Amino acid sequence: MSIGNSPEDDRPSIGHALHQARIAAGLSVEEVSSATRVRIPIVHAIEQDDFSRCGGQVYARGHIRTLARAVALDPTPLVDQYDAEHGGRPEPTPVAPLFEAERIKPERRRPNWTAAMVAAIVVVLGFVGFTMFTGGSGDKKSNQVAEGPTTGTKGASPKPSKPADPKPSTPAASDSAIAAVPKDKVTVKLSAVDDKSWISAKAHNGKLLFDGVLAKGESKTFTDAQQVDLILGNAGAIQLFVNGKDVHNDFQTGQVERLSYTKGDPEAG
Repeated sequence: MSIGNSPEDDRPSIGHALHQARIAAGLSVEEVSSATRVRIPIVHAIEQDDFSRCGGQVYARGHIRTLARAVALDPTPLVDQYDAEHGGRPEPTPVAPLFEAERIKPERRRPNWTAAMVAAIVVVLGFVGFTMFTGGSGDKKSNQVAEGPTTGTKGASPKPSKPADPKPSTPAASDSAIAAVPKDKVTVKLSAVDDKSWISAKAHNGKLLFDGVLAKGESKTFTDAQQVDLILGNAGAIQLFVNGKDVHNDFQTGQVERLSYTKGDPEAG
């Protein structure tokens, strides 16, 4: 399907072009929603040229790009058409503060390796201290015999005490110990690496932690006792760390992502 080559008045609407391309690709709305992670009601609304459910022009552009790629359309003419019909590309604005969080099942609690490591170190230190104490007592007794008065022949030198066993090496710290983040909370760090991004972060109780633009080179860290919910307006520009671990992703520039994270090893919602 060619978009943008015909006169402006004759070109199809954005929603009609996406709808026809989806039909031509043999895809249902449910299949497109599953492939793009754009919710079904939003897909229906965009195909009807209703962008009010996108949460703002930034998200509308991102949804248009995502849906166009899913149905094998070039997204650039569609985004240009959207900008022309909605007053041009606006300056970056804060993302919509309200969204439907996609929750994930909490993970099973993992063993507390930090506590086990501390207990092992205490046992090792106790053993070394006991060995040094008993060795020191033996040396004192030997010194008293060697320094006492001698009669007749010279007394034999005391047998040197057996040196204490070297201190066993402690086990290497686990990944979570190296991360140095609280184990009873979920910690999310966002860094805008390649470009600015529009982000929204909420706590598990719905409290808004941040809603605005993260400039290139800036970072934000969010902490909650149970869960952190995110919207990334330009996900391809973000480097993501969850509970001290780098979360690798294949997010694209301009792509909109909704994510949720809980305590333990990170897993995208």
